Amino acid sequence: MQHEPSPAAAVAAALAARAEAVCRQYLPHGRRQGRYWICGDLDGARGRSLFVRLSGSGKPGGWTDAATGQHGDLLDLIRYRSRAPTLRAALDEARRFLALPPAPACPGRDPGAPDAPYDATEAARRLWRRCRAIDGSHAERYLHARGLARCRFAALRFHPSLRYREGSAVRGFPALVAAVTGDDSRLLGVHRTWLDPRRPAKAGVALPRKALGRIRGLAVRFGAPAGGLAPLVVGEGIETVLSLVTAVPEIRAAAALSAGSLGAFTPPPGTARLVIARDNDEDGALAAERLARRCAQAGIAATVIVPVGNDFNDDLVDLGAAALRARFAPLFRAGACPAVAGGKEKREAGRADPRRGGSRWMPSST
Repeated sequence: MQHEPSPAAAVAAALAARAEAVCRQYLPHGRRQGRYWICGDLDGARGRSLFVRLSGSGKPGGWTDAATGQHGDLLDLIRYRSRAPTLRAALDEARRFLALPPAPACPGRDPGAPDAPYDATEAARRLWRRCRAIDGSHAERYLHARGLARCRFAALRFHPSLRYREGSAVRGFPALVAAVTGDDSRLLGVHRTWLDPRRPAKAGVALPRKALGRIRGLAVRFGAPAGGLAPLVVGEGIETVLSLVTAVPEIRAAAALSAGSLGAFTPPPGTARLVIARDNDEDGALAAERLARRCAQAGIAATVIVPVGNDFNDDLVDLGAAALRARFAPLFRAGACPAVAGGKEKREAGRADPRRGGSRWMPSST
């Protein structure tokens, strides 16, 4: 027997047929590149992390954020961008876009039906409660294999068999789970890294990293909040930031988890100095520029540091912790911000460009 497609499936198919128009409406800062619409993230930032398939082999309208592991279809995209609290509200928004008549009311609908509100933040908190401390776990062995000697932080936990869904298949893998928090330390999301059960490496799956809950502008935090003249160090990935923590254990740091989230990061109240540890690529450069510019407007002294390799974990593995410490420990001392240096040193600092690779730093003009 052949069944009619569900209302959600029918709307999703109609959206897929107009994939580029949907992207132009809901991701206006993106651009078409070949068969894809490219932008920074689900919040529409400029960049190249999120890509939406427009045509060709594969399902039109399917999207993936390479930085966070999030993925879905155009109905999911509209639900996120319109902040629709339920699937029914997202369908109503999609119908308005498609100029379709509204769906008929369904009195007495089961509150457990698919259009009931889904609270991703609460789902993240439930997952966090099911995890245990990282100490002595497979997740700690994975981080040690990356050269990260310091990783026993409250923001990192371990799950021995976390479900990973790929299509209709569901498997369990050990996982590193990180808490994503705001300034008040409330958990608002989690970041999951699925691991190979036999080796200290990421699992051999399509998307070994995925986010759940709120991520953008927030961070995984290591150590107590920085106060006074001590700087706060913020970078993209967990391994990148832990590399600097391993080399300079006295620092306080935060991992924003993606270039888009790094650019949107809000320093905690009272932060006087921020060290921005960006990745050595175009997305990292643009994110660091956005954050440094906002710091300048807020009167926060910001310094951008750039790795020699792709990121600071590459530098840690290739150069060693002692080399990283020798290079950056003076920068992290209280009162040592180059942004307040005078004379020739300050003029040269102002000419350093965060979009160029190598061991350069660039303070904001405060």
